[in-house]
Amino acid sequence: MQLSKTELNQRVISILKHAVRFALAGFMIFAGSGHFTNTESFTAQVPPFLPGTEMIVYVSGVIEIVLGLGLAFWKSQRVNFGVALAIFYILIFPGNISQFVTQTSAFGLDSDIARAIRLLFQPVLVVAALWCTDAFADLRKLILKGKDRLSNRR
Repeated sequence: MQLSKTELNQRVISILKHAVRFALAGFMIFAGSGHFTNTESFTAQVPPFLPGTEMIVYVSGVIEIVLGLGLAFWKSQRVNFGVALAIFYILIFPGNISQFVTQTSAFGLDSDIARAIRLLFQPVLVVAALWCTDAFADLRKLILKGKDRLSNRR
């Protein structure tokens, strides 16, 4: 059976999406577990103005594990987990900024350049979470549906 170029491209994209999704899932489960085994390094990322640093680390660890497991295994909710993961990456971004501004070394990020690269990589994670779960397509449909509703009101 010969695949058309379009079918082949779709199959390759599907394989890439699965690979990225499982890579993100594994990363989240691994990182989430690290919140409990390497708590000190994770507390270094919590902005100093936030109270309950250790509790924030533990709660975010649980969230990361749940997001990772959901991405990997809960197919019917994949889009929701993709959106939730993207939002989570956005919510933890201030911690990465704090680590950069306060020049806090953790996880091998012991230079301003390493910490800056991490900041630049965060949007890539947001896009990856939305792309590999097909959340972009669903968000686009919602936006278009909203535009249709607005134009029907006029």
